[in-house]
Amino acid sequence: MRDNVKLVLLSVLSAACILLFLFYDSGSDLSFILPERGAKAGAMVITGIAVAYSAVIFQTISFNRILTPSVMGFDAVYLFLQTTALFIFGSGGFMMVNEVFNFGISAAALMLFTFFLYRLIFVRNGNVFFLMLVGVVMWTLFRSLTVFMQMLIDPNEFAVVQDAMFASFNNVRVDLLGVSAAVIIAVALYCIPMFRKLDVMLLGREHAVSLGIAYDNLVKRSLIVITLLVAVSTALVGQMTFLGIIVSNLAYESMKTYKHSYVIACSALYSVIAIVGGQFVIERVFYFNITVSVVINFVGGLYFMYLLTKESK
Repeated sequence: MRDNVKLVLLSVLSAACILLFLFYDSGSDLSFILPERGAKAGAMVITGIAVAYSAVIFQTISFNRILTPSVMGFDAVYLFLQTTALFIFGSGGFMMVNEVFNFGISAAALMLFTFFLYRLIFVRNGNVFFLMLVGVVMWTLFRSLTVFMQMLIDPNEFAVVQDAMFASFNNVRVDLLGVSAAVIIAVALYCIPMFRKLDVMLLGREHAVSLGIAYDNLVKRSLIVITLLVAVSTALVGQMTFLGIIVSNLAYESMKTYKHSYVIACSALYSVIAIVGGQFVIERVFYFNITVSVVINFVGGLYFMYLLTKESK
């Protein structure tokens, strides 16, 4: 089956999942049901695209298909910032109450963290694997500091941080939907011209440079894009640790092509189907006895172990 046909089928399936989620058992009073379900569906679509997009680009610059931006500690830094703000200002502070301001400050801090890693680590060494090693160390550091502060704060305020620690589509931050959609559209417009350069980057650093690719500059731009996408997905619903691994590798297996325009589109569609379809099943079949993030992390963990075993052979 041709790749274009596969994308069309996945688009139809993802649209069917969204329509099923919006209108199943909605009754006659759509004005009451649709706004709530529409906000949740919008958040799930934006999160799915952001996770898939960031995972594929990160795997390209790291030359590894089992790594995701979580390895670099981006989401850990975001949670550290949220916990620090709560620790200093309390849950009633302006930064915690105004979600748009909170998102802007957190995204700016994440970009500053990325700039620090790029200028002090990558520019001096030029080794993306050393950059990731430092990212792992930073992830451990920020994770430990976050846990330490969480043990000191009031238990009632700890619940506020918990909303960001665990992905939940039942408590979507509606105020951030417009900002998140704008960021996703801006990132998509910015990245489309980069797709061909990212295709060339898959050949390796030496070949990419010899073919005229400004390798270091492309890595820097990719890291900034990844930072924004991680901030969007984490701010909207919380951490989605293994979703990126699942959808990106399914896309690689389905498309059988190296072109990012196909792989990213396919990965985003898989992500939307997994989240929206999974949430529908959780609500209508399991009656909220389990969360979709738990199922995704369980399946993703098993899939991650399968990939590790497969690569070791």
